[in-house]
Amino acid sequence: MRNFGTFLLLSVAALSAQAGGLDDPFGTAGQLPLKPSPRLLARVGEAPCATALPASPLTAIDAVDLMLCNHPQTREVWASARAQAALLGVARAGWLPSLSGSASTTRFEYQNTAYTRDAAAVTLSWLLYDFGQRSANVENAGQLLAAAAATQDATVQTLFLSALQTYYAAQATQAAVASAAQAERSARESYQAAEARYGVGIATPADRLQAQTALSQATLNRIKAEGEARNALGALANALGFGAQQPIALADLPALPAGVGFQKEVDALIAEAQARRPDLKAAEAQLKAAQAGVDLARAQGRPTISLGAGPTWQESAGVTQQGGSLGLTLNVPIFSGFDTTYRVRSAAAQADVREAQRDRIRNQVALDVWKAYQSLTTATQSLHTTADLVASAEQSERVALGRYKAGVGTILDVLSAQSALASARLQRIQAQLDWNVYRATLAQSVGALDYTLLQPAAEGRP
Repeated sequence: MRNFGTFLLLSVAALSAQAGGLDDPFGTAGQLPLKPSPRLLARVGEAPCATALPASPLTAIDAVDLMLCNHPQTREVWASARAQAALLGVARAGWLPSLSGSASTTRFEYQNTAYTRDAAAVTLSWLLYDFGQRSANVENAGQLLAAAAATQDATVQTLFLSALQTYYAAQATQAAVASAAQAERSARESYQAAEARYGVGIATPADRLQAQTALSQATLNRIKAEGEARNALGALANALGFGAQQPIALADLPALPAGVGFQKEVDALIAEAQARRPDLKAAEAQLKAAQAGVDLARAQGRPTISLGAGPTWQESAGVTQQGGSLGLTLNVPIFSGFDTTYRVRSAAAQADVREAQRDRIRNQVALDVWKAYQSLTTATQSLHTTADLVASAEQSERVALGRYKAGVGTILDVLSAQSALASARLQRIQAQLDWNVYRATLAQSVGALDYTLLQPAAEGRP
């Protein structure tokens, strides 16, 4: 019995040592992508997520940081990558032997005899050869981990773009409020001019009423613009993980760079996108994993060679027996009801599905780049045109108002010029919004959306 107790102690000690060892002996954590965190795409390392808005006015970079930190999708894709890394460790474990221990005690009682039988054994099992089954399993798990990493990158870029779109939309609504306030001031000036002329008898009541109507309309437009701005700020707060009622102060947008053109041609951008787009990389990895699945299904129907060894110990009625075994086992599947045949067919069909998905995404990448490129081209041209439009509309409004005050022009000329100026300012705001959004959209369609996109604009460089 003393030998049996010693065996149990040794077994418990071995199990404790195994449990207290490294929790990642295959180093799969080193193959994980970086955890989504602030400035993730600009530097290596992690930073704690912000739980509150910054004390200073919110910049575009702050908005991206908060969305990447607080959005549930970032936690979801990070957890998915960790799960797949663990499955890669499971696949690699198939190359190592397994060691197990067993122990039993049995009490026998007969008419005149009673005794106890104690037994213990340690068994080593090692699969030596399996015709590529483990290799295919490891390849499959490794490609799925690569797909999970690429999916995380694609999700981060999607959230990055969403944060910028929401932030720029809020900026545009605030600019629209300022434009509406300017239009209201101009309408009030026109009304005051019409009131002054009416007071001295050189203007008709119709001039005064038309100017008053234009002022009321301008005030109504300003009220609507303020409501839309509040809604946009609420949407931004919600997107960043806060309540819609959370007050947010937005930083001024940096001036657009003098050179807002782009040098690369669309063919070069499409080629770059097909090399960089994370969703296309994920599709490629999924295809390779499916192809490895075909090899795995074929190998599962082939023979295996295993090694088994281990000591045994038994004590029964005071008699102790010790022994051991060592042997090779050849397992040859002869007939499994065509299970392997249909597994291979299913795996091959899955590989065809993944290949078709890869090709579909590749075509979509080209379309995304083409549409984003053309949209940015249009927005760039609109920036130049709306700048000229606002300048000419401002001059026209000043001339019309001056002529009216001098008694030469009509109130209709003034109101028409002011309406054209208000429309030009709104078109300028929309053009600036479109340029910022389509610039980010093009970067995302190429697979190059990161914090460096915001740095040139912040520094005033093209």
